[in-house]
Amino acid sequence: MSNIPETGRTPRVQIRLVVIQVLVFSLFLTLGGRLWYIQIRNGQEYTDEAKNNHVQQVVQPAVRGSILDARGIPLADNETRLVVSASRTELMKMKDDGKGVLTRLAGVLGMKPKDVMDKVRLCDAKTPQPCWNGSPYQPIPVTDEATTQQALQIRERAEHFPGITAEPTAVRRYTGPGESNTAQVLGYLSPVTDEEITKAKDTDSPFLRSDQVGRSGIERTYDKELRGKAGVTRYEVDNLGRVIGQAAKDEAQPGANLVTSIDARVQGVAEYELSKAMKAARQELDRNTGEKYKADAGAVVVMENKTGRIVSMASQPTYDPNSWVGGISGKDYAKLTGKDSNYPLLNRAIQGQAAPGSIFKVVSSTAAVNAGYPFNGGYPCPSSYSVGGQVFKNFESKGYGSINLGRALEVSCDTVFYGLAHREWQKDGGIKPKKHTNDWFYKTAHQFGLGKETGIDLPNEVRGRVPDRQWKQSFWEANKDSWCKQGKKNGDYVEKIAYENCLEGNRMRAGDSVNYSIGQGDILVTPIQMATIYSAIANGGTLYNPTIGKAVISADGKSVQEIKPKSHGKLPMDARTRSQIDKALAGVTTRGSAAWRFGGWPQDEIPMHAKTGTAEVYGKQTTSWFVSYTEDYTIIMTIAQGGTGSGASGPAVRKIYEAMYGLDEKGGQDLKKALLPKPQTALPKIERDGSIEAPEIEPYKPAEEEPPAEDQQLAGAPARRD
Repeated sequence: MSNIPETGRTPRVQIRLVVIQVLVFSLFLTLGGRLWYIQIRNGQEYTDEAKNNHVQQVVQPAVRGSILDARGIPLADNETRLVVSASRTELMKMKDDGKGVLTRLAGVLGMKPKDVMDKVRLCDAKTPQPCWNGSPYQPIPVTDEATTQQALQIRERAEHFPGITAEPTAVRRYTGPGESNTAQVLGYLSPVTDEEITKAKDTDSPFLRSDQVGRSGIERTYDKELRGKAGVTRYEVDNLGRVIGQAAKDEAQPGANLVTSIDARVQGVAEYELSKAMKAARQELDRNTGEKYKADAGAVVVMENKTGRIVSMASQPTYDPNSWVGGISGKDYAKLTGKDSNYPLLNRAIQGQAAPGSIFKVVSSTAAVNAGYPFNGGYPCPSSYSVGGQVFKNFESKGYGSINLGRALEVSCDTVFYGLAHREWQKDGGIKPKKHTNDWFYKTAHQFGLGKETGIDLPNEVRGRVPDRQWKQSFWEANKDSWCKQGKKNGDYVEKIAYENCLEGNRMRAGDSVNYSIGQGDILVTPIQMATIYSAIANGGTLYNPTIGKAVISADGKSVQEIKPKSHGKLPMDARTRSQIDKALAGVTTRGSAAWRFGGWPQDEIPMHAKTGTAEVYGKQTTSWFVSYTEDYTIIMTIAQGGTGSGASGPAVRKIYEAMYGLDEKGGQDLKKALLPKPQTALPKIERDGSIEAPEIEPYKPAEEEPPAEDQQLAGAPARRD
């Protein structure tokens, strides 16, 4: 027993009770304050978050609109396929990161496990194709070619394939009507990325993780119109994931249909004739190298003169746009992008740059007139022209005496333009230029629209190059150090050029201007730029923005938005000069450098105008150019390392015209066989349900023919340059 009195314990107990009461009161006060903060101060925020935590979204992808030719024939549409997809999110939850599931899936699909695993890995700077460049939270397609039996195996044994789905899905299809391809014009699709989702979040056209977007061609340009709007159904679920009700539903809105100015029939002809011309060029001997022409790339454009609309656009080498559907394989990707592929993804009609050769002389002729030289004046056309000890020869060293600019265009006399450009260079001060130079030949090229985009409704058009004084200065500043290291005064050709450029590469030398006047040297143009120029000569002087899109039609057919032609300027020539050049270009086909290719052409009924060009490229074979126009159409063809203009490209261009106008070899016309004797102006017929009537189309089948007698006689003659 303790000897402490009872009265001694009371104060301590009381103190402890008070402390406990204070602690309890403090805890209740803290808890009450927290409850007030959560329920009153931030109550609405937490209420909203709680609701969201119990809402699941189910996305119904929108059906992408079709891309149609001018008559309503589908160039790209959709078809239903069985698509097998993998949820990367679910696979990553597994101990082996889903390798076992993917291996079993590969066995069902008849694929290699590595190929399946490669398809579901994420793309980054170090990961080559195939890989997934879309959102990691979106189901990743493994194949869009599953059979019904394969899909049933996956669905019936779902416990063996967690995270794997097999469902019918609308998949893009590039139809290739009439065996046409149109690959570079159409483009292709791929999944939207997280970066694109974030960027478009606050715009009027946000992305969902399930979206496919256009990556090139008109699929990209008109992506917003074609894509439509996916449907979203929001379900209320409990904490076990069971659906307890539907919160909201936004119906999917199908994308609009795009009617283009492309005629699938003409497209088939253009592709066939370009490919045939390149194959034929590879059989011809290049007398400069002793080897056959490589003819490794080419392009052709058919354009309406009075609107700028593109009837056909083809590029070689080409590819099958369907190879991108459902995710491209590593093998196919290597074929399209590898070092030995020659880059078929490039649209060489708008991205292929080359010196234009003699087709540039319409610019030089206009520049000469604007500088004060009369079109019908007399200009010497000797066999060669000397500048500072360097001799510039006329092709085949042939002279024509004193001729006017029209005749110089017809026979493509280089020395006439050498002399004019040299005189203007001297007037501007020569190697020591005046403070304010006229630079007529360079200024006029800019006025023709060279050195900048034409404004075509396709992505990634290149600008080309006009090598004026400003360009020479900036180019010299960028390359001076490299030239000075490489250059040698008494070295080989390349080393001597580097030495000269090191010393005075920023100066406009006489040789630069002389060479430039015939479309050689540092100038670069694209086929679409030159087609725009020649169509403007044909239509009276208006430079139109080339366009492929013609109208956007809603899925129900009730809304039609036509895409009107737009102009970006006028040619820098008066009506008289235009008429004189027009007459000279007609003479090219009747008595000039292209006459040997247009024998028997019905010139009185369908006047043909043309210009040939053969551009020299250091270290490569010559580039073939042929540009031509009638009242309604301009057609341009170019073949890299293909030989001469009239020799390689001329016959193919004539064949395209013959198919369009329904002409035979002798110039007789059968309108029943004519594909497009006049431009298509009306839009396709729209049915009541919004569908668009599409006529049947047959593949292009040219008649087998023997080479014309004229060609046989010329077979042993020297190849013509222009």
